[in-house]
Amino acid sequence: MRNRIAIFWIVMLWQPIFGQEPLQGVSFSSLTITDHFWRPRLQTVATNTLDACITQTGIKTPRIRNFEKIVNQTGEKHEGIYYDDSDVYKALEAIAYSLKNFPDKKLEETADRWIDVISKAQLPDGYLNTYYQLGDFSKRWTDIEKHEDYNAGHLIEAAVAYHHATGKDRLLQTAIRFTNHIDSTFRLGNKPWFSGHQEIELALVKLYDVTKNDRYLKLSEWYLQQRGKGYYTYGANWITPDYWQDLKQVHEQTEITGHAVRAMYQYTGAADVAGVMNNKQYAAAMRAVWEDVVYRNLYITGGIGSSGRNEGFSIDYDLPNMNAYCETCASVGMVFWNQRMNRLSGDSKFIDVLERSLYNGALSGLSLSGDRFFYGNPLASFGTHARREWFGTACCPSNIARLTASVGDYIYATSAAGLWINLFIASKTTIAIGKQSVAIQLETNYPWEGKGKLTVNPEKKGMFDIHIRIPGWAQNNPVPGDLYRFKEDHLASISFKINGKAIAPERINGYAVIRRSWQKGDVVEWDFPMVVKEVVSHEQVKQNTDRIALQRGPLVYCVEGADNGGKAWDFIVPDSTSYKTEFKTDLLGGVVAITFEAQALKGGDSPTDVVHYTKIITAIPYYAWNNRGANEMQVWLPKKVKEVRINPEN
Repeated sequence: MRNRIAIFWIVMLWQPIFGQEPLQGVSFSSLTITDHFWRPRLQTVATNTLDACITQTGIKTPRIRNFEKIVNQTGEKHEGIYYDDSDVYKALEAIAYSLKNFPDKKLEETADRWIDVISKAQLPDGYLNTYYQLGDFSKRWTDIEKHEDYNAGHLIEAAVAYHHATGKDRLLQTAIRFTNHIDSTFRLGNKPWFSGHQEIELALVKLYDVTKNDRYLKLSEWYLQQRGKGYYTYGANWITPDYWQDLKQVHEQTEITGHAVRAMYQYTGAADVAGVMNNKQYAAAMRAVWEDVVYRNLYITGGIGSSGRNEGFSIDYDLPNMNAYCETCASVGMVFWNQRMNRLSGDSKFIDVLERSLYNGALSGLSLSGDRFFYGNPLASFGTHARREWFGTACCPSNIARLTASVGDYIYATSAAGLWINLFIASKTTIAIGKQSVAIQLETNYPWEGKGKLTVNPEKKGMFDIHIRIPGWAQNNPVPGDLYRFKEDHLASISFKINGKAIAPERINGYAVIRRSWQKGDVVEWDFPMVVKEVVSHEQVKQNTDRIALQRGPLVYCVEGADNGGKAWDFIVPDSTSYKTEFKTDLLGGVVAITFEAQALKGGDSPTDVVHYTKIITAIPYYAWNNRGANEMQVWLPKKVKEVRINPEN
């Protein structure tokens, strides 16, 4: 086991940060996104992505059909996998978000039809799981790995989202009945248990938030308390306690282990409980585990989970590129977790990581057309990777759909004394700051430009704070810790203005804090200059020795064969390379492309000859790769010749 710093020290370090009241989120349902980057993606999800989810879930695969078999009492057996119910629920959650963004009567009718059959399939005692209801019912609640409460968690999340989006509560009542069944069976029934795939922990806090019934908050805490107590007997197979984050009790955990998605959902739930219940032990543990992830186990794209064997973590600094696992769902989980950590602390570094995972690790999982997906997201390819229209285990398509459709949830946060601008996504909303109602409009061309403009219209003149995140990349710090750094200092001038006059705001926890008496029509402007920066890795990341990655603003770039004569592996980046940028409207939906001169290599007249020549290389945002078919790609570009591949055609 890796030796980690004492938990007592971490608790003491956390105290002054955790002393503030947790921040409150601003729901996607209360704002309108006008952003040039995100609004088209929301539209694509509302049409192409949800069409794919509905077709696969309701027609081409038996997921909805399993519920119908129960309702119609056909006597047919379950088809598919025991966790397939969750894909139905995640699709419904994505539909809920999209209905708020783009009202669609036909789409809502489809959702209501699904909800009708789901609710009718529920048993009188509240239990709902097609795998056992159509199979050996006597086996229910006997195997933690059969995902019964994982499915329940996604049902809860879908029900809460649909209630927020439409005001309808039929699915919410179904979720409440199932949750009450679980609570009576385990917590109140004093039956040892823990979830084989975490998810219900965070979902229960959402249910508590909408119902204000602390029964669900207590159940979430109870689930967290079950870990590390040896309730599950491990057999002789490869699954060990660390796979389920079961080595220690949650409040004692200080390092990341096991399955990446399960870990993210668990720690999101723990951070939620820490905030609502003022649990400093959980907060301290979350801080320690977060540092272990970000300081030693994070890909430059914000992806996590290097190993396909356990779909998760291996050892510190083991970050292979070609066979990086980096499941899309794990990056989605990183967005969830880092949002909660920011709410706990008010520290912008958590949003820096969230933003990196969102724009790179997660968004790469969804094609520009919205109907093709990545399960894993490698950082290099010889042309063997390709997006797919669906998967047997189909967690990723609906997961990236629900994240994209709900991106509005991550833009703002509030406290009794102020507003936090976390993500730079053009939008408008009206928020409550204390007893004051404040209309705001955020304008920006992010992630292509670093300029932003916030128009503030309080209902009456009043004093409050506005916190504007200064991204780590704008302060010469790609990520917290020393896992990655910019090769050269680029200390570009960051500027702020109020009503056209330059100001020098106080900086607190990575935010520019403007404290003043605001009145209608006040305008705040900022500029975070964007330049191309070379990133280098910590020396212990052996896979990236003598390599650099390119970053501009929040975006990580890659070189893809489609832009470079079919080749992405035949060059090295010289020292003191000069980079040019240009926004190309006709490339990949409109992107800023980077071009530079490289030293290219090709075979000569004999097997030992290598011919060097200058070649113009084009780099594109990593999220946009593999939208023109399978072809070569790499993120970490060599500064020296690393290896020679024999190509009989060349």
